[in-house]
Amino acid sequence: MSEQELPVHELPERESMEFDVVIVGAGPAGLSAAIRLKQVNPDLTVVVLEKGSEVGAHILSGAVVDPVGIDALLPGWRDEDGHPFKTPVTADHFLFLGPAGSIRLPNFMMPPLMNNHGNYIVSLGNVCRWLAEKAEALGVEIYPGFAATEVLYDENGAVKGVATGDMGVEKNGEPGPAFTRGMELIGKYTLIGEGVRGSLAKQLILRFDLQKDREPQKYGIGVKELWQVKPENHRLGLVQHSFGWPLGMKTGGGSFLYHLEDNLVAVGFVVHLNYKNPYLYPFEEFQRFKTHDAIRGTFEGAKRLSYGARAITEGGYQSVPKLTFPGGALIGCSAGLVNVPRIKGSHNAVLSGILAADNIAKAIEAGRANDEVIEIEAEWRSTPIGTDLKRVRNVKPLWSKLGTGLGIALGGLDMWTNQLFGLSIFGTLKHGKTDAASLEPAARHKKIDYPKPDGVLTFDRLSSVFLSNTNHEEDQPVHLQVKDMDLQKRSELEVYGGPSTRYCPAGVYEWVEKGGEEVYVINAQNCVHCKTCDIKDPNQNINWVPPQGGEGPVYPNM
Repeated sequence: MSEQELPVHELPERESMEFDVVIVGAGPAGLSAAIRLKQVNPDLTVVVLEKGSEVGAHILSGAVVDPVGIDALLPGWRDEDGHPFKTPVTADHFLFLGPAGSIRLPNFMMPPLMNNHGNYIVSLGNVCRWLAEKAEALGVEIYPGFAATEVLYDENGAVKGVATGDMGVEKNGEPGPAFTRGMELIGKYTLIGEGVRGSLAKQLILRFDLQKDREPQKYGIGVKELWQVKPENHRLGLVQHSFGWPLGMKTGGGSFLYHLEDNLVAVGFVVHLNYKNPYLYPFEEFQRFKTHDAIRGTFEGAKRLSYGARAITEGGYQSVPKLTFPGGALIGCSAGLVNVPRIKGSHNAVLSGILAADNIAKAIEAGRANDEVIEIEAEWRSTPIGTDLKRVRNVKPLWSKLGTGLGIALGGLDMWTNQLFGLSIFGTLKHGKTDAASLEPAARHKKIDYPKPDGVLTFDRLSSVFLSNTNHEEDQPVHLQVKDMDLQKRSELEVYGGPSTRYCPAGVYEWVEKGGEEVYVINAQNCVHCKTCDIKDPNQNINWVPPQGGEGPVYPNM
């Protein structure tokens, strides 16, 4: 019997490699941690695993970057050629949109922390590619195309590393002719920087009860397009944010337009995933947004180049889980370090990588291994990360509880009191429900009639997914695992009206009538790895796990 024909329980043992530090995820947090470790001790052996086909392939963000993190990591970067921070912010606009017009909010009303001057408009994917070059020059090993699918534990229950997924497994779960066993990567410490709602982070949070005494994590879904616009419609360095229409005053969210170099404009739309109406369609809300009179002119005669989507952590200060566990730590978006009103997280991701690396390097120097580096958890609130998140901690709960109008007004007031007096009149507010529990039955809501796409300014999901360069081998186990298909039909469809067919920005889920019955169809090959289904399903009945390494979207410059 060949290896390919062996049942799972008879598979050969995985080969293993040992390192001082194993890092999951080649995002800003993981790469910054790797760089810092080698800066502190060049003799440390460090490996970074990346599930995308290349570094940056799965990276999607606005992005306007506060350089505070990069300044701390690479102080002389401004004097170098070839860095990706080419477009400094030159103008900051804040708009409130109504159905028939818009109002620009005066900049003097905005708390100083909302000021983007001194920041840079970038492709975060290109920032990660640049950081990867820095890391490899220092001797870091980076393995793109390898998805970490399993946490490995030692005899004491501490994390000792991770294993990558087997390749070439067929849809029935059996090894196929191209089967290759995954690898074990063993480390003294393991850092998890796999992004929002990562599959390993989710397991570790549950196993070590890292969410104890914290508020539930909150999320948004961000949908983004990159356009090349006509020169006369381009304003290099302009940053424009808006809120209001088309979402109305009870659903949280907003937009961004960022004018990069080469007549490029990044446009995106974020919908907070605590929305109640199961008929809400985040992708279509984004398409509607572009038709507003204050927005559409930018895209006249323009060409759409790229599309993508990802979830965003929005819980902030009170939702950050305990960062450390025996044998490792959570960093970056796995830890939920996004500043919601600023729509920024990469600076905190970099800083969290630095914080983790400094403390882990000290632990290894002291002869420690696979214990809990509690110093990371003990210190983060007193660092710039904690300061950044604490002063905006009430913006999200105020918005959620009071709606867009009053919520944003009081959130702005709260940021001002934090800025001027270092305190909040609200204390620290709670978030309450999870985003899954926020969804209400379809019977309480009316369907929303969305206009058909014109193929010029507005588009459908499938043509959009095509631009994301998403690809999955179809003959493999579906990586979107529905735990109970009967529950999905009985509740997701019959009670909630099938919201997965709308909240997914890639058209993965369909309810299709076959033989007089509604059948749940999962087009897993469309998945852009945003993980919204894992977050928003009202029964928490969908579990997102990584597909084969190297699959998913390939974002060239998002």
